[in-house]
Amino acid sequence: MTVSALARPFQCHVPVQAERFAAGQLRTLIAESVSPRSGEAKLRVTDASDEQCEICLPADMSKTLLHLLRMISQGQAVTLVPLTEMLTTQRAADMLNVSRPHLIKLLEAGEMPFELVGRHRRILAQDLFEYKARRDRERQAALKDLALLNDDLD
Repeated sequence: MTVSALARPFQCHVPVQAERFAAGQLRTLIAESVSPRSGEAKLRVTDASDEQCEICLPADMSKTLLHLLRMISQGQAVTLVPLTEMLTTQRAADMLNVSRPHLIKLLEAGEMPFELVGRHRRILAQDLFEYKARRDRERQAALKDLALLNDDLD
């Protein structure tokens, strides 16, 4: 089997106890420095030359980093996927929690774009995430509709 240079193997690293502890400490430090008004986090760190410097994390970045650190401190494996990464159908199916044949049906139905590399389909991570967000919105709307129907029956 030939794998495109753009399709990297799925890597999984489960954090060891020392990493979990460090992630928890860092999460606590960042959480304590988040401004309740702006959501930004300001950290003072010492660089390699023992000079103090201040780092300002924008609200979205601090929120994402806190979420990541919480997962690591709980011992969960985390994988970061660049938006420009080309995914194999198996990896994309795993990320959507669907079977590979089901994913291929979605691709062939035009639910998301893909590229053929030889005979193999590759999906841009950004397209996969957009599809997942759209699917989640549609599911949420369907649940709301069901809840309204249930209220009407009562």
